[in-house]
Amino acid sequence: MAQAGRGSAHAVRREDGLAVFAGIVMVLIGVFHAGVATATLFQESFAVVLNSYVFSYDVTVWGWVHLALGAVAAVAGTVLLAGLPGTRASAMIVVVLSALAAFLFIPYQPLWSLLIVAVDVAVIWALAVHGHPEQD
Repeated sequence: MAQAGRGSAHAVRREDGLAVFAGIVMVLIGVFHAGVATATLFQESFAVVLNSYVFSYDVTVWGWVHLALGAVAAVAGTVLLAGLPGTRASAMIVVVLSALAAFLFIPYQPLWSLLIVAVDVAVIWALAVHGHPEQD
């Protein structure tokens, strides 16, 4: 397999790779949110309900929140992969909302929530170092 040289017009920039990484992982985050939403909505014993938690909502509400976030994250990741202009800032907002929802869901599913927060932070980093705002 031939590789592009430094002066080649087909050289892949690091920033482009980070944008592709962020887009793919955002679609994966969307699938994860949809998976936990499905489990929460159809199997009530999936999430442990705590009475003393400040943000203790009905587990069904959390299921719908994660389902909506999953759909939005998957669409935002797909749009980011398409390379449409101006998508980096909106993708960052979606990922921040995903991390916030996962953080608030920690008492119900700690391991899943911390995994999503960690992946969201990686996507935020990839989007923050990708390109310049005037390129969006």
